[in-house]
Amino acid sequence: MTTVPPSSTADDPALRSAVRKFFRRMIPLVVLMLIINQMDRTNIGFVRADLEADLGIGAAAYGLGAGLFFVAYAIFEVPSNMLMERFGARVWLTRIMISWGVVVFLMSFITNPATFYLMRFLLGVAEAGFFPGVMYYFTRWLPDRYRGRATAIFLAGSAGAYVVTGPVTGGLLELDGVAGLAGWKWMFLSQGALSVLIGIVAAFFLVSRIPEAKWLSAQERSALSAAVAADDANRQAAGARTSKARLLLEPQVLLLCFIFFAISLTGYTITFWLPSLVDGIRGLPDFGVGVVSAIPWACAIAAMYGMGRFTDRTGVRKPYVSAALVIAAIGTFLTTLGSPWFGVAAMCVAAVGFKCSASIFWPIAQQGLDGRIVAPGIALVNSLGNLGGFVAPTVIGFLEQSTGSTTIGLYGLSVASLLAAGSATLIGRGRDRAAAVPAGC
Repeated sequence: MTTVPPSSTADDPALRSAVRKFFRRMIPLVVLMLIINQMDRTNIGFVRADLEADLGIGAAAYGLGAGLFFVAYAIFEVPSNMLMERFGARVWLTRIMISWGVVVFLMSFITNPATFYLMRFLLGVAEAGFFPGVMYYFTRWLPDRYRGRATAIFLAGSAGAYVVTGPVTGGLLELDGVAGLAGWKWMFLSQGALSVLIGIVAAFFLVSRIPEAKWLSAQERSALSAAVAADDANRQAAGARTSKARLLLEPQVLLLCFIFFAISLTGYTITFWLPSLVDGIRGLPDFGVGVVSAIPWACAIAAMYGMGRFTDRTGVRKPYVSAALVIAAIGTFLTTLGSPWFGVAAMCVAAVGFKCSASIFWPIAQQGLDGRIVAPGIALVNSLGNLGGFVAPTVIGFLEQSTGSTTIGLYGLSVASLLAAGSATLIGRGRDRAAAVPAGC
């Protein structure tokens, strides 16, 4: 099959105009949805001490509950993304958001470790498919050469969620005792209700497919559809053909799963244990803990966006995945040394490595899959890779409770990041190069 040169449409004014409109209209909406998503799945990191005091949920039980989310997520992710192919983003992504908001709201009624486990598992069921759904959404709207920047902006929403989650959650915890409710109950009630509201609003604005976009001219819709179709044809011509049933047997898919698993190990360790580290700084109130916890993620946002623009323009991504994973390994190792303030600085390094590696990784994964299996392929990589979110908090929680320290676990995370950095060099040749983004978009 003859490939379509990316440059053949690169300078098309209608294409560039369509892409700019998508970035202005749809990217902010999905970023807002992701911010709420990340806030709702990680807010338990700020109420760990409260759950232990009120419900008897210790370090090991907390780690297990935090991780059970990802077990459910892995089980239901691929089916969810395949259903999104059928129903479209408007229906499926907003359905996901509304359902997870209901579960978060119900988290305020947990009474013991068993109900904590149950609700975390149900949250994973509700959220399954959201992140890979958006990644697949990008493949249906953007040519390969624009996706690095789109992914970086989207993942900046994830990091931005951590910046927002700290102060917002800290403020809600200050409501402790108002109307006879504990602060952690106010947190779940408020954030769950907000998710449902945003999900309903998003249903009126999200556009599933290019032909449905009334804010694009006919020429823009045609140019954008042609560019996306050309990229699909190029992926198929590159030989990445696989049936959905044999997806698990593809070596490249399994390699991508392992790399993202290692990325998730570091990311969710920072997410669930950073507030506890910051809480060790004497004299900080709940709101102060939230503000300080936001610092590493603010650093990550700046680094990630710059890296996304750079790799889009050069078209070279694979070496930078490895470099970012090495940075994550160094930062994770450094958290075992020094004072809590030094640990926060080390977390800044780890967060930069984690978020930069993730933002570069996803365009490579998208580009390397045949268009016919992009939706289940992305979902499989994300679901199996996200099991790192189960392993990391479960193991770290067990080690802390049994040994009184998380040092051994953090050493293990550093090694995993280094192994993933080496594995990234094995990603198929030619799959990590996209055409440069034309200036002015």
